[in-house]
Amino acid sequence: MNVNMGNIYFHQEKYDRAIKMYTMGLDKISNTYNMTRIKVMQNIALAFVKLKQYNDAIALYEQILQIEPDLRTALNLILCYFKVGDRCNMKYTFQRLLKVDLHLDNEDRYLPQSASLPDDYRSSPALNEDRKYESILEVIKNDELWWYEKDKKAHAESVIRRVAKIIAPVVELNFNHGYIWCIEQTMNSRYLELQNDLKIDKALMHLRQRDFHKAIETLKSFENKGSKIACTAGVNLSFLYFLEGDFVQADRYADIALAADRYSPAALVNKGNILFKQAQLERARDCYLEALQDDPTCVEALYNLGLAAKQMNRLEESLDAISKIHAILPANAQIIYQIMDIYERIGSFEQSHDSFIQLQGLVPSDAFLLQYCGESFERIGDKSQAFSYYYDSFKHYPCNIDVIEWLAAYYIESQLYEKSITFFKQAVLMRPNEIKWQLMIASCYRKSGNFQKAFEVYKKIHNKFPDSIECLQFLVRLQSDTDLPEADMYMDKLDKAIKLREAKEQRLLSASRRQSPSLSLVGGLNESRENISGGSFRSIRRSSTPFRASRISKTPSNSSLRSLQDCLESERECELRTPQGLSRRSISPYTSIVNYSDALGPTLDRPRTRTKNRNSVVNEFADDVANDDRIPE
Repeated sequence: MNVNMGNIYFHQEKYDRAIKMYTMGLDKISNTYNMTRIKVMQNIALAFVKLKQYNDAIALYEQILQIEPDLRTALNLILCYFKVGDRCNMKYTFQRLLKVDLHLDNEDRYLPQSASLPDDYRSSPALNEDRKYESILEVIKNDELWWYEKDKKAHAESVIRRVAKIIAPVVELNFNHGYIWCIEQTMNSRYLELQNDLKIDKALMHLRQRDFHKAIETLKSFENKGSKIACTAGVNLSFLYFLEGDFVQADRYADIALAADRYSPAALVNKGNILFKQAQLERARDCYLEALQDDPTCVEALYNLGLAAKQMNRLEESLDAISKIHAILPANAQIIYQIMDIYERIGSFEQSHDSFIQLQGLVPSDAFLLQYCGESFERIGDKSQAFSYYYDSFKHYPCNIDVIEWLAAYYIESQLYEKSITFFKQAVLMRPNEIKWQLMIASCYRKSGNFQKAFEVYKKIHNKFPDSIECLQFLVRLQSDTDLPEADMYMDKLDKAIKLREAKEQRLLSASRRQSPSLSLVGGLNESRENISGGSFRSIRRSSTPFRASRISKTPSNSSLRSLQDCLESERECELRTPQGLSRRSISPYTSIVNYSDALGPTLDRPRTRTKNRNSVVNEFADDVANDDRIPE
């Protein structure tokens, strides 16, 4: 009764009352029931640990070890000594742990006796009895008792490895010397074969400390060992070299691991990963399938098989493999993302959206996941939903230039120029040396009718980029329309900038002719103009993150990039258009410098009551002609 009440108090986390009840129950238990007393004492010691009274717990655990040593008590005692920082007793208790009797019978009884008999005995009639005995051994070798003893020994080895990992960094000056001491102790115990596993653990500890040289050195010492340990070392070395990008050495050690154990799933997965990186997808797929034949629950092989099948455009096979992992790991974000992506590629947008809802519940603040979903809705033409996800992505991560660009273009299409200015200013903060964002701010001010603010922005742009012909063209236009005296000054600067650009074009053209005599004049001019203007805006790449790099494999939509480029080109073109039917040269001698044209051609006017196409921004800026009644005095 007292022990049961103590258990109730223990589960209620009332450890003082639990200790009191356990002690009362222990006093009523006779010494005849030795195992029952030990279990109650273990409960009392555990309650002391919960109360952080480690010295009282140590006293009880020491008493239990003297009565009946077992793995659990030795492990808990070492942990208590670890908490109080007693190195000497940690070492002593580890030695006692290695001496704990597992109460296993002689394991040699499972070995056939005929192998150790002399040749004259093998020919005698008594050999028939030995053959019967060997037949019996084959039957009992896989019975429940044999498996129980095997699991018990494996559990003991696991406890010893766990304890060595805990105490190695503290029993000596560093974890390397600590592991050396633990290995020496195991060599003098019944766990002689455990020393190789401890060396592998030491190599992994070097990896955690980012000491790759010592880790590789430790693992290479197992190349000539037994097949099991050589396979383990080869797997770790192959994976280590794979992470470092040395695929030649990774392939070499993967082959060594396979030579030691042809049916090792880890070695087959490593080999498949190397073939995957070498674009040998079919062979990589075969390695993953072979690994799954040996271990159907190998998650790494299933996941990589799904990725390989997706790369080979075998979407049904990829979905089948990833779905099997999803049944094993139902709350893994990477797996749910792959399912969502595959459904979208197949065309099952409803199922893809369901996966997205599930994924959003796991990672609700992932900005790039929200951007990816926005791109998906944009591809199917639902811009209102796309805007919602893009805006949420911007709120969680306001430094993504692609999202900023898309939102700014969306507001331009909606003729909300003031709101687009906010996003362009954010882009200027991120990329202050790119002139196009500042030009777009000035253009938005002009489209909203704030010519004075636009003029101030153009002047700031000119001060920062004095050689920008586009900025000078806008300044000349504004000054000419207002008849201000600064117009002549900006015209002179524009003339100098044009001459400077023409000189650069001539030098580039001459250099290109020397390199390729067959290069045409038009091609050379176009190439030089492209180089001078900084290249196409389509060359801007997305900023990468660990999450996006491993998951988003398809080419993102660049419609926002195209629309902003069209906006800039239409702004330049509007300055060169002939207002009110006048000839082009009647405006200014500088307006015939460059002839811009929209590569997409003219677009039809659409009703303003619905969301416009991104390319309609060209028409929105094409009629940008300043009226005299709106120009400030």
